[in-house]
Amino acid sequence: MMKKLLHIIATPRGEDSSTLKVSKAFLDEWVKKYPDCAIDELNVATARLPELTVEVVSGKYMLLSGRELSGKPKKAWEKIEEQIARFLSADAYLVSVPMWNFGIPYMLKHYIDVIVQPKYLFRYTGAGVEGLAKNKKMVVAASRGGDYSPGSQGQVNDLQEPYLRTVFGFVGITDITFLIAQPMNMGPELAEKKLQETILKAKQIAQNF
Repeated sequence: MMKKLLHIIATPRGEDSSTLKVSKAFLDEWVKKYPDCAIDELNVATARLPELTVEVVSGKYMLLSGRELSGKPKKAWEKIEEQIARFLSADAYLVSVPMWNFGIPYMLKHYIDVIVQPKYLFRYTGAGVEGLAKNKKMVVAASRGGDYSPGSQGQVNDLQEPYLRTVFGFVGITDITFLIAQPMNMGPELAEKKLQETILKAKQIAQNF
């Protein structure tokens, strides 16, 4: 049973965002299927995320060495732990993220660097790394100015999808569906056609999620 969906927004464009138009289509259908599911919206483009200060990084090395947080790092980690708890409290995730310079916007990278922490989202075992955010699903809504689809000339420059699959797979989230509207900057007619195709796909994915 889906109790909570965390919608992570990583675009500052608001209603002008093609990415958010895809997300809205997904959410409209999601609400119909899961009317009792809470939707927690986190806009990392506007939120004041914790800074990764010397104290925070020192705390990370404490955890990596098997020690508990103490002293200044313990205090510095309070806001970090709040963000991690918020992330882990969700059963599923919707990430709204346009492609910037072949990858992801810096504010989403900041958020990922805040939450992907040892002991909380992953741990090292004798068998290797174990992700601690298992049995959760994720949908990534994205838009791109160019065409980076499989088989295209631009595919080699797609650093967005491989990175997101890698980093969230590292913490245990391997069931990830991408909804990508592309290309958005190669003429208005083509852009609208591709956007509508992706919106339709978003609705279908939500209905079968």
